[in-house]
Amino acid sequence: MMLAIRGLPEGSEATIQTLAERLALKHHSAVELIDRLETHGYVRRTRSRDDRRRVFVTLLPRGERQLELVARNRISELRTRGEALVGAIEALLDRGKSKGNNLRKTAKREVRERRD
Repeated sequence: MMLAIRGLPEGSEATIQTLAERLALKHHSAVELIDRLETHGYVRRTRSRDDRRRVFVTLLPRGERQLELVARNRISELRTRGEALVGAIEALLDRGKSKGNNLRKTAKREVRERRD
């Protein structure tokens, strides 16, 4: 959710409706996630002055820091395990072209082979 807020295109408003649509969530599910983030101090909700039904969501500094930390961890993980991930994806794409292959088994085998 925090990445969806930060990643909105310039000029887009971070409303609950917009975020729910971008994440393919029901409105009430997006509200629940935002409730949790707000409780932990990651986001702030503000109502539109023009239409009180519209609610805007803003990342707070604590949310920005948490998002940065998660991104750094994922980047580090991709650097150390990226080759295996790329190999597994390539295997899926290559093997998926021919009929009758079990993609899951093929991908798992490729990952094991690249690890060893």
